[in-house]
Amino acid sequence: MKEQKTGKILIVDDNEDLLKAAKIFLKRHFAQVDTETNPGLLPILMVNEQYDVIMLDMNFTKDVSSGQEGFYWLDRILEIDSSAVVVLITAYGDVNTAVKAIKEGATDFVLKPWENEKLLATLNAALQLRQSKMEVNQLKNQQQQFFEDMDSKFKDIIGQSPSMIKVFETIERVAATDANVLILGENGTGKELIARAIHRNSKRHREAFVGVDLGSITSTLFESELFGHKKGAFTDAKEDRAGRFEQAHKGSLFLDEIGNLPLALQSKLLAALQNREVTRVGGNKPIPVNIRLISATNMPIHNMVFENKFRQDLLYRINTIELTLPALRDRLEDIPLLANHFIEIYSKKYNKDIRKAGEALIKRMQKYHWPGNIRELQHSIERAVIMTTHGVLQPEDLFTQKHMTPEKQEETVSLDHLNIEDVEKILIRKALHKHNGHITRAAEELGLTRSSLYRRLERYGL
Repeated sequence: MKEQKTGKILIVDDNEDLLKAAKIFLKRHFAQVDTETNPGLLPILMVNEQYDVIMLDMNFTKDVSSGQEGFYWLDRILEIDSSAVVVLITAYGDVNTAVKAIKEGATDFVLKPWENEKLLATLNAALQLRQSKMEVNQLKNQQQQFFEDMDSKFKDIIGQSPSMIKVFETIERVAATDANVLILGENGTGKELIARAIHRNSKRHREAFVGVDLGSITSTLFESELFGHKKGAFTDAKEDRAGRFEQAHKGSLFLDEIGNLPLALQSKLLAALQNREVTRVGGNKPIPVNIRLISATNMPIHNMVFENKFRQDLLYRINTIELTLPALRDRLEDIPLLANHFIEIYSKKYNKDIRKAGEALIKRMQKYHWPGNIRELQHSIERAVIMTTHGVLQPEDLFTQKHMTPEKQEETVSLDHLNIEDVEKILIRKALHKHNGHITRAAEELGLTRSSLYRRLERYGL
């Protein structure tokens, strides 16, 4: 079976005899061979046809051998199509001219008069290069479209690292279902953003997304907050109030920090999920609810089941799908994207002309442990934007003596100059680092409540 010819070749030269000979020979090997004596028609020819290889003479004016005309038209060709493959034709064999041509963007050159076999080998290599360039461009376009699609669906989430791509793919698969989702990850990794992305891409996206921080709700207010109450049910119940379950009816209910829920309250939550109904505090009429449950925790919830700190039947109920978010130190490729994203936000907010994070800062950031993950990075960038006098953020703008230190460097404080705030900041950072950003455990070690620790984090910008 005869091999099918491929490739479209355009030859531009003022020598008509050369063009005729070349066309006769090359038509036996390529699908299409066009010739032209006037280089001024190149723009029109390239608009009307997409050529794989363009052979271009270096000189069109008689008695001129500088090659300047060839360089001029080479530039025009590459302006029209930056991925064009151009093989220059010259009768002078000037090595310097050939080297310059390659530097200017030519793929190769051939000397007149040429040997047919050498010409064919040069054009076949050029054709392969063109095919490779087209494949690369196609992949880039596909990747760009992929990230544009991701941006529209996950517009609040910044990331292109492999671990985040897996997160996006999981969201794609589970969002359209009504399956309960449990999001695991360290403090500051963006669990609520992921929960909102799941809701936004679900069939319930036109209904309410209702979030509850179970870590901040006291035991006495748990039922009132989640299930609602009737007027007069307790001292401050001055009117009927719908709980979060009712507010999320037909939409999504996000239970953040579910690992902090005491055992006594876990059974009440389980009953509401199993029965798909709630009863307001002070009432006796069950109210049907239709919600899609999304939960999140930074605690080792599976270990808590073995330690009898979390009900196994409740875990089964909430984690039909389990999604684990990577820590920032495990997605270093995303640090430049995140840093420049926050720089843009805070530059506008504080009316500062800051363009980006410098390369030295990016490298330093990628060596830092980030115990507070994205939340810590965001607060650090905000502070740096406020304080810097540079147009490009530098390491000294972010990594100050009183702020972050590399993971391996131990913070110390001089006993000769004790300052209670400096000591407190160091202890807080050490506790966060020890517990990988886990707020609850760090607070317990420091002898603080979660809310007290959060207030200190905000006060010190940690």
